[in-house]
Amino acid sequence: MAHVELSLSEVFVPAARTPTEDEFDNLGQWSHTVTHAAEPCLLIDADTTVVAISSSGCELLCLGHPEDVIGRPLLDGGLRLVDFTAYSSELTEQESDKIPPLLALHSGRLARGLLRVREPDTDAPGTTVDAISTPVLADGDVAGSLTFFSKV
Repeated sequence: MAHVELSLSEVFVPAARTPTEDEFDNLGQWSHTVTHAAEPCLLIDADTTVVAISSSGCELLCLGHPEDVIGRPLLDGGLRLVDFTAYSSELTEQESDKIPPLLALHSGRLARGLLRVREPDTDAPGTTVDAISTPVLADGDVAGSLTFFSKV
């Protein structure tokens, strides 16, 4: 029969410190995570301004570099969304408002859908991307949305 011994040792207690303002702020916490993520992801605030985007997210969405997008409204930052028709026409403003990052922001609920993204200055059909978004809360209110992308 097996024999197991347990011993107790002194418990490590980390030194007390005062959290920074960003550590209390959900967007601030997620911003750091998204910026350093290997996965394609995006964080926008309640005004649809890009707070953070991963490098792989920029690459997948054909947005250049994160520095080119952060601080700009999502739909004014170079994101070219096209429909799924053979002609790949650009989405209207009304259609663009239904993409998962914005839908999660406005509805306060989880949103998922497919997007078709086209590189700037080309007429290529575009890349199809699966997007899943969740609202980010601050004090019980929707303060932004966090979206993860995957190429289809």
